[in-house]
Amino acid sequence: MKPAWSILPDEWKPILAERGLRPFRADQILQALYRDYITDWDQATTLPKDFRETLKVEFPLTKAETLDVSKASDGTQKLLIGFEDGNSVETVLIPATGRFTQCISTQVGCGMGCAFCASGSQGVVRSLTADEIVAEYMAGRRLGEITNIVVMGMGEPFANYDETMRALKLINAGKGPNLGARHITLSTCGVVPGFRRLADEGIQFELSVSLHAASDGLRSQLMPVNRKWPLDELLEACAEYTRKTKRIITFEYTVIKGVNDSRACAEDLARQVKRVPMAKVNLIPLSPVAHRPDFKTPDDQTMLMFLDVLMKNRVQTMLRRSRGKDADAACGQLRLRHLPGAKQQ
Repeated sequence: MKPAWSILPDEWKPILAERGLRPFRADQILQALYRDYITDWDQATTLPKDFRETLKVEFPLTKAETLDVSKASDGTQKLLIGFEDGNSVETVLIPATGRFTQCISTQVGCGMGCAFCASGSQGVVRSLTADEIVAEYMAGRRLGEITNIVVMGMGEPFANYDETMRALKLINAGKGPNLGARHITLSTCGVVPGFRRLADEGIQFELSVSLHAASDGLRSQLMPVNRKWPLDELLEACAEYTRKTKRIITFEYTVIKGVNDSRACAEDLARQVKRVPMAKVNLIPLSPVAHRPDFKTPDDQTMLMFLDVLMKNRVQTMLRRSRGKDADAACGQLRLRHLPGAKQQ
């Protein structure tokens, strides 16, 4: 048994040939899966009934149920997707002019333990399989035409590299969902071996790195991963990646009031980022999380100060605004509300 959403488009014809079936059936399968958005093989009416029964047994559709939806006034929707084993993950749909972005998860929870992340506050339960990641994407796709994917949801994608990459290759495939590689962004907290593996793929996926501090002492407090791969090692891996791929790396810097929001922090950030050719910075004001009430959102003047420092140091910078503040914006919050023993607000 192999889940249908884990099979790359080019793999269907050999599967059919083994069963004595004609190649054109592969196109019918792909049409049903990625154009008609079927949730049950019986809905694939172009396929013979007896073959549909075979598909149910040998290539089942992954069960993924939308357990909850949290909607924000800006149009952002956060979906809680439940799987057959009782575990759940979040996916977020973010509308903008000419864009409809989906933020997808790769693990149930997260084992990286970043201080400001609701996902990491409960640890990692397990990694998602490729078909579960695609099922998560399909749950969003049924609500609108996805133009961009950011792998910035629950979990660390480089800690689940093989399954994440298979899912993204499927979503990128021409006869699959056919979402362009440059419209897919992976975000890592700094798992250094993943940089080399991704560079060797030869696929033009975008890459972002959650930095959030520009000194080892502070970054190790906020992001325990820094104790294993400190800044010098991380930034060298980033520089090597850009040299090999000729692709820009985006550094994500979440500004937390009174923690990493000083002018000295901004100057350190500019200095560190300039060590990496072809780099840019996204500045993000913190979305408050319930498990860290001491972490506060910075004011607009602080965000503009950061922007000014970086631009004066000739660092390409984008000031992001938080989306979905009234939809449990921070990653992992909607799932936490559904865990046994959680306090309902």
